[in-house]
Parts: sequence; structure tokens; C-alpha cells
Amino acid sequence: MTLAINSAARDAGGFLTVSGELKNTGSQAFASTAAWRGNELNSSGASVAGVTLIDKAGKKRYYVLRDTEGRCLCTTGLTVIEAGQTVPFFAQFPAPPTSTTEVEFNLPTFASATIKISG
Repeated sequence: MTLAINSAARDAGGFLTVSGELKNTGSQAFASTAAWRGNELNSSGASVAGVTLIDKAGKKRYYVLRDTEGRCLCTTGLTVIEAGQTVPFFAQFPAPPTSTTEVEFNLPTFASATIKISG
């Protein structure tokens, strides 16, 4: 599996939306997505709800936002990704202070990556 971040953009209302793609570069279906939902008990099911952002300068960790029913504001329904399939994903967070221009992106099973925030 590969993960590509296409954008990390501030939205009106104080949100930060990270979007990108997950691609199965293997020759068989990938069904090990359970770790991506994280350790929290949530009603999001198979999702990327386990992604976090770390503002190292501000010493703060940001978690994916939830709706009033506890579902993540993120891509859901990620149970099986077929060989060669590319799946778009997004996750929405509270926006870090405007002085924060980059954060560390963490999704379980993938290496951490520093991403720049636009907007």
C-alpha cells in the first residue's frame, strides 16, 4: 500500500482538511485496514479515523473530528482495496494556529510524514 497526501488546506470555520490517495500496488486485495481506524471506540467502522496530526512546535496532537453521532469526518468504508485500486481519502481536523505551517501526519501502519499546510 502507498499513501500520497495531495493537500492539507485550512477551511472556512477553523478546520483543516487533509486529502490524498491510498493505492494498492500489490497483486492481491488488501484487507488489513482495521489499524487505520485507530484505538478509539467509534461508529465510523472501517475508516481512516486513526489518523492524527502533530504540531511539534505547538506541542499538540490533533484527532479527526466527529459528528454528533460519533462518526469521523473522514473517509469510511475502507474494508478491501483491490490490487491496483486507488482510493481517495480525506480527514478533517480542528485547524492548528495560523502560525503553524506544517504538521506531522500519522496513519497507523504507514511511516510518519511532515506535511505543509496551505491557506
